[in-house]
Amino acid sequence: MNDQQNPYDPYYPPQPQIVGYDAYGQPVYQQAQQQYESAQQYDPYAQPQQPQQSYGYDQQYDTSYAQQGYGYEGYAAGPGYDTAQQQPAPQPVREPQQPQQAQHPQAQPAPGAAVPGQRRPAPGPERPEGERPDAEGEYRTEQFSFVEEPDEDSEDVIDWLKFTESRSERREEARRRGRNRVVALVVVLAVALIGGVGYLWYAGKLPGLSDQETKQGGTATGPQKRDVIVLHLHNTRNKETSTALLVNNATTKQGTTVLLPNSLSVANDDGTTTTLAKSVDDDGSTGTREAIGALLGTKITGTWRLDTPYLENLVELVGGIEVSTDTEVPGAKKGEAPLVTKGENQTLNGRMAVAYATHRGEGEAEAKQLERFGQVIRGVLRKMSDDPQSATVTIQTLAQILDPSLPEKDLGASLAKLAEHAKVGDYKTALLPVQEDGTLGEQATNSVVKDILGGSVSAPEQGAAVRVGIRNASGNEDATEDARILLVNGGYAVIDGGKADTEASSQVIYGDAAQKAKAEEVAKTLGLPAGAVEKGTATANADVTVVLGQDYEAG
Repeated sequence: MNDQQNPYDPYYPPQPQIVGYDAYGQPVYQQAQQQYESAQQYDPYAQPQQPQQSYGYDQQYDTSYAQQGYGYEGYAAGPGYDTAQQQPAPQPVREPQQPQQAQHPQAQPAPGAAVPGQRRPAPGPERPEGERPDAEGEYRTEQFSFVEEPDEDSEDVIDWLKFTESRSERREEARRRGRNRVVALVVVLAVALIGGVGYLWYAGKLPGLSDQETKQGGTATGPQKRDVIVLHLHNTRNKETSTALLVNNATTKQGTTVLLPNSLSVANDDGTTTTLAKSVDDDGSTGTREAIGALLGTKITGTWRLDTPYLENLVELVGGIEVSTDTEVPGAKKGEAPLVTKGENQTLNGRMAVAYATHRGEGEAEAKQLERFGQVIRGVLRKMSDDPQSATVTIQTLAQILDPSLPEKDLGASLAKLAEHAKVGDYKTALLPVQEDGTLGEQATNSVVKDILGGSVSAPEQGAAVRVGIRNASGNEDATEDARILLVNGGYAVIDGGKADTEASSQVIYGDAAQKAKAEEVAKTLGLPAGAVEKGTATANADVTVVLGQDYEAG
């Protein structure tokens, strides 16, 4: 067995190596000189051996071996061994080791030949000539050449930096998008909140609001929201007209047709009174709309003039209507079959609907014809689409010239809302009752003006004329006209309240405390004492009500 230490260190002193076995099976060692020379030949960097000083143990060790007849490498020198060819070699310095058994050397194998059981040391790296370790076995700094890192490693580092940077940017972008989403959500919630509050305010459903008027900036507005348009049906055959108000109460989800008699007394632009029928012919749509609004204390958004041929086309466009007729309408010529028969749920086409809406029997009151007109209007609304766009298309198909106050889009939207109420049964027809002289009585103001048109008359906008209702209780028919002239010249809007039972003293009545100052001004204008002003129940369609007593002196 080879006891050589550090077999792969070329600078360690060579030790005996087994080169074979003899005939007796004993190992044969390589000669020390040849082994040493072989090591020197193998290591090109080996330095010449210098005589080294032996220390106590080595000298004693070598001497004892020499005395026993062993050679340099401890080979036996006894009989049977040829040692004549062996040349003594310088003794290298060795560390203490166990004595090796004397062996008989044999023929040495060729240099470089493989020996059984022997591991050949791995060749060490070649060193350029002149680069040798220093005396202490270390290398000097200038002996090293530093190799730069491969380019792909540098690219990997750069890619990693880019990756970390891009990941940071993505995180920042994600945070930014998150903040934007939060801001957008807050904006959407704010808009939804504002829209919801606006809708509740428009519908009169805000908590804390009652049916009483709420005042803001001197102008009184009720919680209920209404859309009112006036409809004039012109009969092209006899030139007569029929008028109705189409009321959409968005708060109560109720639709109403208010029928206005032609005998209704309204005011002209100059303040004089006239009938509704004459106002339609003389003042036109704008003047009549304003007169009706001032009389009833309601705001009318537009006028819809519908001639009988267009009504016929409208009924045909909606596919006919069903009406429970209360009378029989005869044919156009004598002896012809009735155009409309009396009965429940009669189906009417366009021509039949026009004939029924304009029919007034001999000796019948105007109210009967107005009621038939209202039936036809309700039947049309029940068949019309409740979609604003579809209703607008129906109006556009009529190809009629509309009043500028009510364009096709606005009219279609209004009719769609009314149709929605009519389809579910939330629609009714009411007749405005008038007295013989065309003025409104207590029944009219309570049942129609108060209940349908707003509960109470809305105060006028700032700068608008104060509405003053006059009731003549003096017994003098000229007192009403005299008072009207004085009030119109004073800038007031006069509403004829008709006649009343005779009273001795005149009164100026206001219903709201905010109208007290205006009532006092009215009393001064009419020459009445301040004591005549008192708080009470004023006419629903007027801000201040004047009751002319016997003490009133006409000018």
